[in-house]
Amino acid sequence: MSDTVSFGYEDVSPEEKTARVGGVFRNVASRYDLMNDAMSGGMHRLWKDRFVRRVKPRADEAILDMAGGTGDVAFRLAVSGAQVTVADINPAMLDVGVARAAKRGVTGLIWTEQNAETLTFPDRSFDAYTIAFGIRNVTDIPAALKEAHRVLRRGGRFYCLEFSTTQWPGFKEVYDAYSHTVVPRLGRMLAGDSDSYRYLVESIRRFPDMDRFEAMVGEAGFVRTSVEPLLGGLVAIHSGWKI
Repeated sequence: MSDTVSFGYEDVSPEEKTARVGGVFRNVASRYDLMNDAMSGGMHRLWKDRFVRRVKPRADEAILDMAGGTGDVAFRLAVSGAQVTVADINPAMLDVGVARAAKRGVTGLIWTEQNAETLTFPDRSFDAYTIAFGIRNVTDIPAALKEAHRVLRRGGRFYCLEFSTTQWPGFKEVYDAYSHTVVPRLGRMLAGDSDSYRYLVESIRRFPDMDRFEAMVGEAGFVRTSVEPLLGGLVAIHSGWKI
């Protein structure tokens, strides 16, 4: 990893990024899902539904949902009867997820504080690894991808849902204008925090495009990598297999 990494449009030390990202998610945890609805017009729910259908969770298999603190993806995965471990580096996000699970009567999930770059699980612990809208906030993305590969069993599958760069003519410009002006205002109105949402928008712009990120997944050791663009690539589902 280089001496500096991106924090939105800034270049900072890896240690500073980790600390500042932690602060962002502490600030937004209690309103995170409300803001997702506001920013995406509720479409994030459809994206997550499609994502889980691609994962094809099965009863009794072990799935690690990384950066899944609020439980949004884990709740969908658990319907299959899979044994889901929800991991997140941010305890505030996990607290929100645990409370949401209790309110919904969802039981059987394992909640654990974990750094995606240095997971504490033994090798070959899981049948599937999922991460939704979390990988771009990781300080050392290649390290996190290698850890994902390490903790998967042979035949295990990796699935990542993340914002990317839309290829639809004209839509990119409209979305850029919306995200840079409207989203921070929504953050201020709904969560009392425009700066955190400005970072979240900027982090999307600094994230590798679909082809580059797919290559990074392959460099971590995964095979049969693929990418499915949604909304022309505004959002993408990346996948790979461990053999």
